[in-house]
Formats: sequence, structure tokens, C-alpha cells
Amino acid sequence: MARRIRVIGSTSDDGNCPTLYEDVDTGEVIVQGYTVNDPEDLTQFQHVLDGESFVVVPRELLTRFPLKD
Repeated sequence: MARRIRVIGSTSDDGNCPTLYEDVDTGEVIVQGYTVNDPEDLTQFQHVLDGESFVVVPRELLTRFPLKD
């Protein structure tokens, strides 16, 4: 079954990334952003599981749309 996704907000003026989303059933937050793929950057992350990846999130996106319970 597909997730039911709600847009929380974006700092993009034209609808592109970055954007925050919420799974309305689980409350999980999903982030749309540019993928970190520089090999030197990736060596600095710890405890990375199969299937995990990293995206860049501007601080402004998180401060403009604080998550609420």
C-alpha cells in the first residue's frame, strides 16, 4: 500500500526541492533534497545501513516549518 503523503512546506519559490513531507499514517518525516554523493563526504558518515542515503537540507527549511506533535 502506498504511503499517504502531506506536504509540510518548502523554501523553494518554484516548487522544486528542498521540501518536507509527512506520512499522515505514521508521522514519519520525508525530506526531498539534493543527494550527498561526494565520496569524501560519504566517508564521514557513521552507522550507515543498506538502503540509507543522505540529502542536503537547508537550515531555513527546518526553522521555517518546525515539526509539531
